Amino acid sequence: MIRRVLIASFLVLAAVATILAINTLRQGSQQIEAHPSPLMPVDGGAAAARLTGAVRFRTISFENPSAETQAQLLEFRAYLERVFPHVHASLQREIVNGYSLLFTWPGEEPAAKPILLMAHQDVVPVAPGTEKDWHADPFSGEMRDGFIWGRGSWDDKGNLMAILEAVESLAASGFKPRRTIYLAFGHDEENGGAEGASMIARLLAERGVHCEFALDEGLLIAEGILPGLNPPAALIGIAEKGSVTLRLTAYATPGHSSMPPARSAIGALATAIERVQAAPMPASIAGVTAKMFDAIAPEMTGFNRVAMSNLWLFGPIVRGQLEASPSTNALIRTTMAVTVIRGGEKDNALPGEAEVLINFRLLPGDSADKVIEHVRHAVRDEHIRIAPAYPADEPSPVASVTSPSYQLVDRTIREVFPGTIVAPGLMIAATDSRHMSAVADDIYRFSPVRAHSEDLPRFHGTDERMSIANYVELIRFYGALIHNAAGTK
Repeated sequence: MIRRVLIASFLVLAAVATILAINTLRQGSQQIEAHPSPLMPVDGGAAAARLTGAVRFRTISFENPSAETQAQLLEFRAYLERVFPHVHASLQREIVNGYSLLFTWPGEEPAAKPILLMAHQDVVPVAPGTEKDWHADPFSGEMRDGFIWGRGSWDDKGNLMAILEAVESLAASGFKPRRTIYLAFGHDEENGGAEGASMIARLLAERGVHCEFALDEGLLIAEGILPGLNPPAALIGIAEKGSVTLRLTAYATPGHSSMPPARSAIGALATAIERVQAAPMPASIAGVTAKMFDAIAPEMTGFNRVAMSNLWLFGPIVRGQLEASPSTNALIRTTMAVTVIRGGEKDNALPGEAEVLINFRLLPGDSADKVIEHVRHAVRDEHIRIAPAYPADEPSPVASVTSPSYQLVDRTIREVFPGTIVAPGLMIAATDSRHMSAVADDIYRFSPVRAHSEDLPRFHGTDERMSIANYVELIRFYGALIHNAAGTK
């Protein structure tokens, strides 16, 4: 009997091992063939100097519009006109809603669908009290140790200036695009883009413009960040999460703290918060994240490749590992974060109401209504009012990974960054591109910025910087993309 059990167990293990091996080997590489492209000549020192000049403009997006920021935006606009003369001579520039910029480079084939390249002029503030922690003044635009230091060098003046550097070089050389190219530079992306990119999108829609694709800031070239993957991984965002902030309000009878009732507004609210946090939205390796792993798995080594190629067996283990890190947990579920809480005015007085704001970042496939229903079920208290604090931004449409547009972006990355693995990915933050859904077939979110794990805290944080060598690669990427998308075939 024991012998039969051992034989049966061995056969089952052998069958499982065979299935694992077949699945692992069957998933061949999805990387398209690409050869290094001729490098666009770039004077890295001069280009870096122009980026440092851009960083010095304090185009900061505050919650409320700032007269100082508006003045800086005007000065920044004048600076761009001064340092990119061929751009302004060859392209049509329009000022949208006072501060945003729309450039049009007319194509020689009017019937060809245009393309749209995006970036934004504004930057986030430096957290008060952290200025002393920077190795260079955040708005000095200092060049040191091979880097351009300062707020905006990465997000997002690096992309904006690199686009203009590429267009300046092409225009100076006499390049004429086959199809029309639009450049859209909003001025309030860090506040949601309602006054900038949204207005540009409305203008394009009114003119009947519909682009084959739009490319905005987004995911990066991850170096050494993904365990089991040795080559750098360029992740193209094919969708971005939505956002809804719910206001939970608890009510009670106000009174003196010396005679507290069984139910208080703050106590009821605290219970509701605990219940919501104890009931996260379900996690799933599906949709965009599954597409990413499908593309990455064949390029991985060791057990990581086996596990990623056989999620039918290792799915719970992989999901557990992803849930352990905030950055990867955000890829597999709609997340929630308690961000604001209010209640009470005095230590000896019971408030009549208390409220909390909870921000949810919506996975494609989820919706604001689904989140509200989930929260109602978790709270289980009909006396707590649950409603959106602001209009919700639903998740973006998911762009194609089989379209000629995606293949073009993919191939351009592999031409400019040889040896890099390319995969689709999910953008967990919001970008201006979400306003462009009505004017583009597909929207992609990719920044050709090389990033190691230690670089990620620099994003919106202390010591933001861009290496000069990487900035040259940004310029060459945009130049190659324009050539591939709008050059003579």
